Amino acid sequence: MSSIKQFQVTFDCAEPERLARFWCEVLGYVVPPPPAGFATWDDFNRSQAPEDQGSWFACSDPSGVGPRLYFQRVPEGKVAKNRLHLDVRVGTGLVGEERLAALEAECARLVPLGAVRMRLLYDGNDSCIVMQDVEGNEFCLD
Repeated sequence: MSSIKQFQVTFDCAEPERLARFWCEVLGYVVPPPPAGFATWDDFNRSQAPEDQGSWFACSDPSGVGPRLYFQRVPEGKVAKNRLHLDVRVGTGLVGEERLAALEAECARLVPLGAVRMRLLYDGNDSCIVMQDVEGNEFCLD
């Protein structure tokens, strides 16, 4: 059996481009160039059937290390807690107040982008901030 070399994380969502651009800001990801033959993503979307316009969007790690993120429009809304979520690792190697300060600084950067702070988990040494993205998907600052 061969090992898996790459994977993509797919989000079901209502507004693929909006959610993708949010995650670009969170992770430092980039929007790839539009498909061949199109000057912009808007040009590409206008070429699609009306029901397919804006139905998906993607972004990727510019270093090529992290997984590609793919966002696809689905008709149903989010109705329950995520069964899978992303941990945004901003406090790796830090402990106590230093770790908490790094997480709080990142939280302060993300809230104006549309993220929602849900709760702080802190035991005096280890910490995590549970948040929601612009469509209510939970993620953690870790």
